[in-house]
Amino acid sequence: MLVFAKHKLVFLSVPKTGTTAWQAALAPYASMIISDPPELKHAPIFRYNRFFRPALEKFIGDDLHVIAVMRAPIDWLGSWYRYRQRPFLAGKPTSTQGMSFDAFVAAYLKGQQPAFANVGSQSKFLEPQRNGTAATHVFRYKDQAALRAYLEARLETSISTDRLNTSARDKLILSDDIEAALRQKYAPDFQLYDSIDANGRYTPVAEPSPVN
Repeated sequence: MLVFAKHKLVFLSVPKTGTTAWQAALAPYASMIISDPPELKHAPIFRYNRFFRPALEKFIGDDLHVIAVMRAPIDWLGSWYRYRQRPFLAGKPTSTQGMSFDAFVAAYLKGQQPAFANVGSQSKFLEPQRNGTAATHVFRYKDQAALRAYLEARLETSISTDRLNTSARDKLILSDDIEAALRQKYAPDFQLYDSIDANGRYTPVAEPSPVN
């Protein structure tokens, strides 16, 4: 998570959406960089609302803009699947080595997810709170140009990024029945992503996490 006090901007770090590269590029302009522990670096809306917002509004102002990046749901799961195939996770409960993407997503659909498939959901990360706290703008991961244009205008500077923290790419194969089940059970993620326009405007989704 990045905070830009002068520009009244907070950039939330949704996991697996390229925020490591943006953090590196924007660090010189940030007033506050939350990079560790992961629970705070990747603070979702509810945690931001509870622990960060009161202090930031007290010392910076109550008209903060809160932005985030969202990835297409299947691609987002693919990023988690690839990341957890890395050698350093071999033999651990979070490893996906030797597993197909289909099997990974099938495990993700379970009511009690195994450790390797317990990755949450983007719509839950971005879920608006009862007091109205929500992301001001959400940008699609694939539309980096729109995000850059917004940030350059808001921060009044030109920005360049390098691609960091990437995983090896292989073809993701998802069977039709598993994809259909994913789209049904995690409909809020697909609805939220589909609602995002080129300017980062979106329709908030405030539904409970999917359960069996």
